[in-house]
Amino acid sequence: QVQLQESGGGLAQAGDSLTLSCTASGHIFSSYAMGWHRQAPGKEREFVAAIAWSGGMTYYADSVEGRFTISRDNAKNAVYLQMDSLKPEDTAIYYCAEGNSAQPQSVMTPDFWGQGTQVTVSS
Repeated sequence: QVQLQESGGGLAQAGDSLTLSCTASGHIFSSYAMGWHRQAPGKEREFVAAIAWSGGMTYYADSVEGRFTISRDNAKNAVYLQMDSLKPEDTAIYYCAEGNSAQPQSVMTPDFWGQGTQVTVSS
C-alpha cells in the first residue's frame, strides 16, 4: 500500500523560507508524478506544484510561481517543496500527492495523499 509522509512544516515569518519533504513507500516511486496541494482555513484544497517522474517537467500554480521550487530524488523516494519569499497567504496545510501516471498533470487528481503538514506564515 502506498504511503506518503510529509515533514518540514512549521512557523515562519513573511519573507522566510521553508522546505517541505515527502517520502513515499509501498510502490515504484520513480514511475509516478508527484506534487503538492494545500488547504487554507475555510478554503478548498488547491494545487500548488507538480513534477514529472523524471524531474524534467514541473508545473506551478500562478500564486507560487517564481517563489516555490519542486524537486525529487528518486533514489530516496522523496519529493521536496522549497518555499521562498513566504507570504501570510501561504498559510495552509500542505499535502503531498501522487498522480496516477508519470505525467505531472496527473497530480491534479491524485491517487494518493499524505496526511499533511501545517505551514503558518506570520506578517
